[in-house]
Amino acid sequence: MTFKTATELFNESRARVTQVTAADTMRLRDEHPGTVLLDCREPNEWNLGHAMGALFIPRGILESSVEAAIPRDRKVIIYCASGNRSALAAETLQHMGYADVASLAGGFRAWVDAGGDIDG
Repeated sequence: MTFKTATELFNESRARVTQVTAADTMRLRDEHPGTVLLDCREPNEWNLGHAMGALFIPRGILESSVEAAIPRDRKVIIYCASGNRSALAAETLQHMGYADVASLAGGFRAWVDAGGDIDG
């Protein structure tokens, strides 16, 4: 049996989901006001700062919490710290029937570097 490394899993997920840049995310939120920006980091990361207007559902409880929080027909852009967990989360949402899902390439770091609005 061959086992995969975490890096391999992250890379495979990134290849299977749409990746958007921070600039793309800002533009999409302007063009599609119903777009959900979903932060899937841990509570301590969220508390240190997060994107303005983001919805917070930690990766560990995503599957059990997302349906009550986000309708399946919404555009969803997920971010984490660097883009690994968000790729896995985006792939999971696709399996759950969310059709318009993307992962923020570079995560929260890219958001900050691009001048995205911060709360917290």
